Amino acid sequence: MIASVQLLFILILCSVTANAATAQTVVPTHTLQPGDIISIDDVQIAEASARDGFSELVQVLGFEVQRVLYRGRPMRPGDVGAPAVVERNEIVTLVYRIGGLSIETAGRSLGRGAIGDKLKVLNLSSRNTVSGHVNELGTVIVGRE
Repeated sequence: MIASVQLLFILILCSVTANAATAQTVVPTHTLQPGDIISIDDVQIAEASARDGFSELVQVLGFEVQRVLYRGRPMRPGDVGAPAVVERNEIVTLVYRIGGLSIETAGRSLGRGAIGDKLKVLNLSSRNTVSGHVNELGTVIVGRE
């Protein structure tokens, strides 16, 4: 009796596993490393069981890989992000604007940042660390604009 119950349980488990939902999702065609910018040759659509993956190639093209992605595994939103326009240790322009006053100086970025990211920067004149937001030119805005 116990053997037949175990067999029935195994058959039900196999049936449930075999019917797992699959969907069209974006997968890498080869291993992608952090910092890689995704191109059309790097991804394809495949059947996979992913709940929160991307369903169209255009959703990931031009984005930067955030963690190692392996061939054939579904890509998820946390795996990619906007490409960095400022690299760590890069010399950037710091801009402080308020009203009609604008002050610019050089700084060294203490991290990587994409457009709109908050970034810490070492002011090379005062040696103070300040925080600001990266704009599309790679300038870090530390005051109101």
